Amino acid sequence: MRLLVVEDDRTLAGLLHKALTQEHHVVDVAHDGREGRELARSGVHDAVILDVMLPSMDGVEIAHQLRAEGIVTPILMLTARDGLPDRLRGFDAGVDDYLSKPFAFEELLARLRAITRRGAPVEDECLVVGNLVLDRRAHEVTRAGRPIDLSLKEYALLEYLMRNPGQALSRTLILERVWEYSFDSFANVVDATIRRLRKAVDEGYEQPLIQTVRGVGYKIKAQ
Repeated sequence: MRLLVVEDDRTLAGLLHKALTQEHHVVDVAHDGREGRELARSGVHDAVILDVMLPSMDGVEIAHQLRAEGIVTPILMLTARDGLPDRLRGFDAGVDDYLSKPFAFEELLARLRAITRRGAPVEDECLVVGNLVLDRRAHEVTRAGRPIDLSLKEYALLEYLMRNPGQALSRTLILERVWEYSFDSFANVVDATIRRLRKAVDEGYEQPLIQTVRGVGYKIKAQ
């Protein structure tokens, strides 16, 4: 899954990023309320792990704004406040579940699995372009039934391309969405990852799926 962690405690955010990555999830991190809200608006995440107390905008307000905009991404709220009124306020804002600090990582994983199962459409579990299949729940990629081994960044880049089939995506946009960078000087990182991705996905097939769009960036061929 692709997860968004919005947590101003950088130590906790770092621990969550490391632990969730080890569970084969792709993890984006924000340390500020407004930054977290903007990332959540992208709609690319399977779930948001959202702290209540954040700089610039608290978690409940973020949840309220996302739901008002029609964004239905499941939200797991982390809180040091265990009172019923605080929980009810969050549920009214559209929070799916609460987890009180401190918590066991195994419980966080269980709650994430639960909220992402609720009403999740089957078609969202797999992305398909031609004979290329990305199974988001199993974290597996196959082409014509043949397994493809990818690094976490290669997987995240392929998922982003497959979410936008036929669309030309600039290097800058890819950096922002996959690497969380916003500097064109890092564009060579995108090019290098695309080269590895092409070798893994297209080598040995007559029809290459990953294409260069001159003057723009890259796209995956829509079938």
